[in-house]
Amino acid sequence: MDYSTNVTYLSLEGHVELEKYRYVYFVISLSVYLLIICCNTVVIYVIYTNKCLHEPMYIFIAALLCSALFGTTGLYPKLLSDFLSEKQVISFGACLFQAYWIYTYFALEFTLLSAMAYDRYVSICKPLQYATLIKISTVKKLLFFCCFFPSCQNSISLILTYRLQLCKFKLNRIYCNNYSIVKLSCGDVTANNSFGLYSLIVNAFPPLIFVIYSYVRILDVCLRNSKEFRSKALQTCLPHLIIFISFTVTSCFEVINSRLEGNMPHIFAMIMSVENLVIPPLINPIIYGLKLQKIFTIIKKIIWERRLKM
Repeated sequence: MDYSTNVTYLSLEGHVELEKYRYVYFVISLSVYLLIICCNTVVIYVIYTNKCLHEPMYIFIAALLCSALFGTTGLYPKLLSDFLSEKQVISFGACLFQAYWIYTYFALEFTLLSAMAYDRYVSICKPLQYATLIKISTVKKLLFFCCFFPSCQNSISLILTYRLQLCKFKLNRIYCNNYSIVKLSCGDVTANNSFGLYSLIVNAFPPLIFVIYSYVRILDVCLRNSKEFRSKALQTCLPHLIIFISFTVTSCFEVINSRLEGNMPHIFAMIMSVENLVIPPLINPIIYGLKLQKIFTIIKKIIWERRLKM
């Protein structure tokens, strides 16, 4: 059967039930976005401008915070615009690009977190080899892979979705999601679903397994060392572990929400769909800024110096 259509614009129907309080949601969303920008930018600035923080661990942290800014930029500008618009529509091309942007962020975040786990593993389990294994050149290669692999993989998903002919134009979401776009097609989507499953497995399971393995080894080393050693290891590992668990849980919510679309209360579904674009970008700079003594000390020093100048 030929499903040739002229669907060039999609309607974001997720806003329908939010219409009554859209200005309230606009203020909340704008406040959250500005807070994300400010918190992440401050920590990135502190790391960039202080040479004592130009070490692998802090470079990875700066990359993680840049990733958060990248991901949220794929959501908030369009979301804020929609809250102020009478009609929430988006072109098919822009919708695909937004889905590609956000999916790349998810994959980028997972690969960065697994690279950071490797850094912590070598630091604690192989401290004498750290300078050899984790050089700045190694960090650059890892960061290049973290950016290159997700962007290439999601390009394939984008191409597979772009070739589809859509026979429906209503997305029951507040932003574009590849799985939801695919469901608008009346043609054969076997290739899309197969590659989507492959992407989910490749992006989620290897980092998860690697992080679990790293922390099992770290725990084993800590149990065989002094209390002071365990305290120091906990100080450097706890922020990363909290952030990894937070991002994994919120990403699971998004996957569940996509699959159960239309089978749960709308407000709950909306909250679940944006959690991993709100919670991790908000808590990452707060956790690293407060938990890591070097960063926290420099931030306090900057605040104190500015108070004295006022």
